[in-house]
Amino acid sequence: MNNTKLHRRSWLRSAAGGVVALSTASYLRAAGANERLRVGVIGRTGHGDYGHSLDTVWLDVPEVQLVAVADDSPAGLAEAAKRLNVTKAFADYREMLDTMKPHVVSIAPRWLDTHHEIALACAQRGIHAYMEKPFVRTLAEADELIKTCEQTGAKLALACQTRYSPKVAAVKRLLDEGKIGRVLEYRARGKEDDRGGAEDLWVLGTHLLDLIQFFGGNPTWCFATLTEQGKPVAKANVREGNEGLGPLAGDRVEARYNMPDGSTAYFASCRGLGKGGGRFGVQIFGSEGAIDVMAGYMASVKFLPDPAWSPGRSNKKWLNVSSAGIDLPEPVTVGGNIEGNRIAVLDLLAAVKENRSPLCGMYEARATLEMIHAVFESHRQQQPVPMPLASRTHALAQL
Repeated sequence: MNNTKLHRRSWLRSAAGGVVALSTASYLRAAGANERLRVGVIGRTGHGDYGHSLDTVWLDVPEVQLVAVADDSPAGLAEAAKRLNVTKAFADYREMLDTMKPHVVSIAPRWLDTHHEIALACAQRGIHAYMEKPFVRTLAEADELIKTCEQTGAKLALACQTRYSPKVAAVKRLLDEGKIGRVLEYRARGKEDDRGGAEDLWVLGTHLLDLIQFFGGNPTWCFATLTEQGKPVAKANVREGNEGLGPLAGDRVEARYNMPDGSTAYFASCRGLGKGGGRFGVQIFGSEGAIDVMAGYMASVKFLPDPAWSPGRSNKKWLNVSSAGIDLPEPVTVGGNIEGNRIAVLDLLAAVKENRSPLCGMYEARATLEMIHAVFESHRQQQPVPMPLASRTHALAQL
């Protein structure tokens, strides 16, 4: 692939993990599409709204037909119908599903409390879904949803835009090629704003744990602690979390995961210490160097060719990593959440036509959810817990 600048193009990974570019039209033709797929949008104004542009993304995919929107807020519904230029608007999303029979639905609310309910209704009808993260509240909900999707053939993709970045594909290639030697550690921190701690683990840590899982596989065990104002979280600390997260406690999280290759992954978050979210990403340390991956579609990625991980002592420099490789010009000129969503929904459409799993689908989402719940279960047991978890319920509700 040359370094010609590409604008508004679809970047998709091949089976071998490479990256190819296709226009939207040729992409869908290659997938065997002869008709425009009908798309519906489900939002909840005042209770998660429409996520990070999970509604308007379809306006930039001309090969689909946006047919309807559902929202239980009358004012929000009217505004969304106007924004999306649709004439069919429903207060009840189930009525929309049964009346309009969309092929694909955006489950857009950021709040988590209705994710399982809505996604299950779609899966039961064989409707494919693009869903805002986090996935669902418990592993039991995830198991039920996945089983239903498997039975009906419904595809489900998560809006973890960083996973779809061609820069992330480039990092995976660098790791596979041994550019930093043997991987020793993955380190991740959330934004550590006023959501720091357990809420950060849920809302923002989802992106980072997904990347760790993509780069290193599924952990085999987790050991973690939760504290509130310096003391271990106890039953009295547990409350109903923001944004429908369910049981929540802890303004500080420290988690350690054992990875399949023997490396170690860490996630930590402490409320109020984020300083603008500048550490929100994953750092990968190897025997011969390090890679720094910031969260976000086409966000900063750096490579340090230094076994000491200390440019102050070695005089080595952090080098930019583009989708083309180390210290090479970036051929992709469009970034941001909207473009990340567009690439993700194109991958979902291809997954439907090719009868394959989306790049960030329900199995990856459950693996990330397992990493979150392993933190709570390890804290409850006060010891390392093997993964996958035996318990599929919420550990904080059992303290």
